Amino acid sequence: MNREPYELDPRMFDGALPSYANINSLRVAGGLGPIPRIVAENMEIYARRVPVEDALKRIDTIHKPYHATLRRLIARTHVKFGFGVLVDCHSMPGNIRIAGSTMRPDFILGDRYGTSPSAELSRAAMQILEEMGFNAVRNRPYAGGFITEHYGAPGSGVHALQIEINRALYMDETTLEPNAGFTALQQVISAAMAECFARWSGWLGDWRQAAE
Repeated sequence: MNREPYELDPRMFDGALPSYANINSLRVAGGLGPIPRIVAENMEIYARRVPVEDALKRIDTIHKPYHATLRRLIARTHVKFGFGVLVDCHSMPGNIRIAGSTMRPDFILGDRYGTSPSAELSRAAMQILEEMGFNAVRNRPYAGGFITEHYGAPGSGVHALQIEINRALYMDETTLEPNAGFTALQQVISAAMAECFARWSGWLGDWRQAAE
């Protein structure tokens, strides 16, 4: 869902892709389009090529309806409140490291290098997670994908923030079963987001009052 709909690798499919398919993106080269080629440590997902008709059907019946629903939700929120905040949550491997560092981040916030949410919202999220004792970084190595890039428009009142969560905090990555930290992390994330939006809403109220 966090990719362009037609960001497709022609090596994966049996049949010709549409002429408008984006076959040269970095995500395609990495095997991570909307229909991924690899998983985990560069393990191939498919034993054989996928019929191109199947690929296009997945896009029409899953990807497009998802984004149509998301657009409607954002539009309704914007009309009702005058702004909206989209939080796009993902999980990342527990062994992820920041380049040039031995630090293992607990959270990586992706704000498209300051372009998808307001700077105040992004700073508040970072600060709160750090105050809670977590290792949090911004945009390294995940700066946000199609969703934050496509929907984040802070100048128009729509703010999008991607949050990558270290899987080791809440699950056994071998069995994929929740670990003892699962419930506690749920509570932490809920509290962190509530506090983040409270601080940001306070700033937004002050800004609007000053503007008036």
